[in-house]
Amino acid sequence: MDSMMLMWIALFVLGYGLVSKRLERTIVTPPMVFVLLGLLFGGGSLASLGMHADQRVIHVLAELTLVLVLFADAARIDLRVLRDEFGLPVRLLGIGMPLTILAGALVGKVVFPELTWLEAAALGAILAPTDAALGQAVVSAPSVPLRIRQALNVESGLNDGIALPVVLIFAALASMGGGEGRSAADWAQFAALQVTLGPAAGVTVAWLGGRLITWSDNRQWMDSRFARLAGIAVALLSFASAELIGGNGFIAAFVAGMTLGNSQRGKCEYLYNFLEAEGQLLALLVFLLLGLSFAWPTIAESDGNMWLYAVLSLTVVRMVPVAISMIGSGLRPPSVLFLGWFGPRGLASLLFAILILEEADLPHGQLVFNVVILTVLGSVFAHGMSAAPAATWDGKLASNASRCPAEHKGVAEHPLAYGSLAYGEG
Repeated sequence: MDSMMLMWIALFVLGYGLVSKRLERTIVTPPMVFVLLGLLFGGGSLASLGMHADQRVIHVLAELTLVLVLFADAARIDLRVLRDEFGLPVRLLGIGMPLTILAGALVGKVVFPELTWLEAAALGAILAPTDAALGQAVVSAPSVPLRIRQALNVESGLNDGIALPVVLIFAALASMGGGEGRSAADWAQFAALQVTLGPAAGVTVAWLGGRLITWSDNRQWMDSRFARLAGIAVALLSFASAELIGGNGFIAAFVAGMTLGNSQRGKCEYLYNFLEAEGQLLALLVFLLLGLSFAWPTIAESDGNMWLYAVLSLTVVRMVPVAISMIGSGLRPPSVLFLGWFGPRGLASLLFAILILEEADLPHGQLVFNVVILTVLGSVFAHGMSAAPAATWDGKLASNASRCPAEHKGVAEHPLAYGSLAYGEG
């Protein structure tokens, strides 16, 4: 990263910080601002000022961000509470998400006949995870019933890690011609390495790391600042360990976060503190790179079918499966519509596209990549601008608890992605 780019990034962060409290009262969100800044400097009116991102910087930043986001997302979800409640998040993840991947694949094959079925399935899986931070007003607004907010929050925390092995397997199969020249035993071995060695490394590193952190903390040997660094170290160690033994490091990071967050539940405050500062900085840098390096080339190469798929992905591909998953839940139609619309595509989809499609040699990899970029771009603005008005609308409709008992059923509250303070819960 050259000095010019570093200077502009520092100025962006400082400048946004100076007006961040004022912007909380508007429909403008941090991801929108940083994507717009990237667009201006990447190919817009300010492109001549010399801000350019090196591909190595992009790869390292994307890899680091994905590891830490997967780890921290999994750590903030209390699985014991989720198991006891067995409610809306389970419906969204267990029914809605598989149907979303299937719908994304079917629509992809119809809109882009040149894609193989495996490429279409990879596209559907990449765009299945949601990013609640793009519509943070929805999951932090007290006016929205807590059960609805937490359903979206928990879904966003877990679906990126759940989608990851599906994306990896579909992308690998598609890049190898759907299995031509390989036996069933070869594919079985590949799948086994992905879903066993990665999780094994994640569980082992997180369990040992968590025990060491607890042992040190109980003796008051660990400074709180280094507790935050220790959490980051566990995430990176799980990733590196899995890669060294032939597993998948990203799956390991997700499993490590889940293990540490649920085995050391009372001592994970340092992870949430990370989400509120360093985690948000990394996320915003990725959105800056989206506008700076990927948006203009993708827009230049786009056609009507790409935009059509992006619109369908953000609407019917998500909303119909969510509606099916909510059958029998007791929620009113406006609440089902609200859950269906607020499935923003953000960091996970973007990082999957950058890292996994870069590694996989898909026959139509550039097409898949461009469609993902357009969908994320659309989501940043559509969900960002609609979050606050929609939260107010849903809050008014659900304000009468006696008329909306399903919406107001008591649930536990999980920490928010990236920290609520960063997005306006003051």
